[in-house]
Amino acid sequence: MDTGSGTAQIREPRRRRKMQRVTMMDVAKLAQVSPSTVSLYLRKPEAVSPAAGQEIARAIGALGYVPNLVAGGLAAASSRVVSIIVPSIRNAFFAETVSTLQSELAAEGLQVLLGHSEYGEAQEEALVRTALSWAPAAIVLTGLSHSPGTRKLLEASGVPVVEMWELGGEPLDMAVGFNHPQVGASAARHLLSKGRRNLAFLGARMQEDHRAAQRASGFEEACGAGGATACEVINHLGAATVEAGTLLLNRALQQIPDLDGIACSNDLIALGVLFECQRQGIAIPGQVAVIGFGDLDFSASCIPSLTTIRPSGDLIGKEVARLILSSIQGARVEGAQRIIDTHHVLIERRST
Repeated sequence: MDTGSGTAQIREPRRRRKMQRVTMMDVAKLAQVSPSTVSLYLRKPEAVSPAAGQEIARAIGALGYVPNLVAGGLAAASSRVVSIIVPSIRNAFFAETVSTLQSELAAEGLQVLLGHSEYGEAQEEALVRTALSWAPAAIVLTGLSHSPGTRKLLEASGVPVVEMWELGGEPLDMAVGFNHPQVGASAARHLLSKGRRNLAFLGARMQEDHRAAQRASGFEEACGAGGATACEVINHLGAATVEAGTLLLNRALQQIPDLDGIACSNDLIALGVLFECQRQGIAIPGQVAVIGFGDLDFSASCIPSLTTIRPSGDLIGKEVARLILSSIQGARVEGAQRIIDTHHVLIERRST
C-alpha cells in the first residue's frame, strides 16, 4: 500500500491455517482413558467396558476423529481392510455377493475396498498391487484365472486369498463357488428332457468371460451326450445386455432354422430373447424353450416367467466371509475345508 512517502509498505502474506489432524491421543485425552484403550475400542468395541466405550464414542463424535487404517495396518502388519475385486460392478450377480460379504465383514469391524477389473487380467493385477499397498487383512478375487504377475504378487504377500464364483482348479489359497461346466450341462439336460433337440447357447463377451465360456462348453458336451440334433454356441463380443439377447436370437434363428431350445449365459440376455420372440410372434415355450442364468429379480415376474439357474450369490458371500474371518482369527483353513462348493439350483418356470 502507498504510504505517501514514496516508499511502499509490503504487506505480510496471510498464512493459511494448517489443519491439525485429530489423533488417537486427542481422543484418549478427552475421554480420560489410555491410547491403548482407544485402540482396543476401535478394533474390538465389546472388549472395552461400557462406561469407557461410551466416553470414547462421545470423544470421537466431538472431535470428528477418523481412524487411520493404513497407519494401523503398518503397526499390526495388516489393516482392517478386505480388498474385493470383481469383473464388473454393473453385474447384478456380483452385487449380491459383495453386498452380503460387506455386511458379514462389517459386523466384525472390517471395511471393504472394492475394485472392478472389467474382465481384464492386467487390470486385475494393477488392482491387486494397489490393494497390497494397504496391507489388507485378506484379498478376494473372482474366478481362478489370473495373470502370472498377480499370482506372484499374492504368493509372496502371505495375505489370505479367497477366489470366489468358480471351482474346478487348484486355488491360490481358498475358494468358494461352483462348477460352471456343470451349470451348462444342467441347462442342456433340462432342455433335452423337454423334448428339445435343436439347441443354442447364447452368450456375450465369452472371449473374456471365462466362466460363461465354461458354461457354454458344458452345454455343448451335454448336448452331444444327450443326442441333440443341433447345438450351436453363439457369442456376442459386447456386454451381456438385453439388447445382446435380441441380436443373438436373430443370429440363432439364421443358423438353426428348426431352433426349439435356448440357454443363455445370463438372465439379461434371456430377457432380450423373450422380448424379441414376442415381437416376432414366436411362442414361448410352444416353439422355443428358454433358460437363463442368475435368477435376477425380474426372472420370476417377466412374461412368461423365466426358467433359470440360481448360483446362490448370497451364500457365496457368507462362505467367503467365514473363511476370511477364520484366517484372520488364526484358525488356519486347510485341506478340503479350503474349497467350498455352493452348488447351483435349476428353477423351472413357464419359459420351458
